[in-house]
Amino acid sequence: MINTKIYKAVYSLAEKLMEADRKGNKAEFDSLYGQLKDICTANENTDKDHPEQWETLGDFTEDFDAALALYEKAMGKAKAINAKDHLSSIGLSMARLQTELGQTQAAISSLEAAKVSANKLEDKELKAEIDTLFERLVERP
Repeated sequence: MINTKIYKAVYSLAEKLMEADRKGNKAEFDSLYGQLKDICTANENTDKDHPEQWETLGDFTEDFDAALALYEKAMGKAKAINAKDHLSSIGLSMARLQTELGQTQAAISSLEAAKVSANKLEDKELKAEIDTLFERLVERP
């Protein structure tokens, strides 16, 4: 379980990052991104470390290779605590990015793992997103 104070800070920063991006305010986006990164690094390898903060950081990382590395870090942390919901959502995020990078086979592998993790989850929307992207990728000629 993620620390409530950290969850609220990460969630608030995510909302502000989306708004800064929507407005095209690069300076504000960069400042907020730095704050989110600081939260992640301050909590890394402590009892407050959680995959959700790393996944969120990956979501707002503009460099695709760096974002994939952050998703890998988040995935490792999710595996360590057997967080099926996070394993599924991180797998989906990775697959989306891998698809954009033209890494179709890697994306399919990420989605296959996400499907397994999502198997017993009640989040129908997440499952549907995983299935839709998976079907789109495997149907390509």
